[in-house]
Amino acid sequence: MVEIVKSGGWMMAPIILCAIIAMGIVLERFWTLQPKRVIPDDLTSKVWGWVKKDQLDQKQIQSLHQGSPLGQILAAGLMNRDRERSIMKDSIEDTGRHVVHELERYLETLGTIAAISPLLGLLGTVIGMVKVFTAITTYGVGDPTQLAGGIAEALITTAAGLTVAIPALIGYRYYRNRIDTLVVFMEKEAIKLVEALHRRQQKVRK
Repeated sequence: MVEIVKSGGWMMAPIILCAIIAMGIVLERFWTLQPKRVIPDDLTSKVWGWVKKDQLDQKQIQSLHQGSPLGQILAAGLMNRDRERSIMKDSIEDTGRHVVHELERYLETLGTIAAISPLLGLLGTVIGMVKVFTAITTYGVGDPTQLAGGIAEALITTAAGLTVAIPALIGYRYYRNRIDTLVVFMEKEAIKLVEALHRRQQKVRK
């Protein structure tokens, strides 16, 4: 493996760096975007139980906010539960934008790696071919050993770039779809809470 990397020339260094960064992002997002961490089971129903029993206080709201992304959104609505429905909804939407931004952290970097890795491989290919033609100009085509180095560099960097880009692109698309699914579910849960709190307010006023 070391010999293959050496044969690829200096362009292998940025490709390997991209591979390390991409792997780190994929593993970090795999841990962070687990559904049970983003959307704990029965969290909305548990919160609604606190509301109905008048057991909700500032300490519980703070704990809810720090517990999960869904908890942050629900806590934003609960902090404004005694205000108008539009204000409650606006606070949830504003918090939701911040939560989505956090869920999408590092994904643009992963997408960039997926885009530039083949280009780095292509650049390595061009450099390798330049060396081949330089060797042909200097030594002619009679000595294959003079050509082998440039050809090897051209092929290895292309393969390495694609090897990094393909998994990175798969990871990027996969986590994009997972985030979209999680966001839709969080929106549904937040709307359920807003509607329930709104109905409760109306009953209290009557």
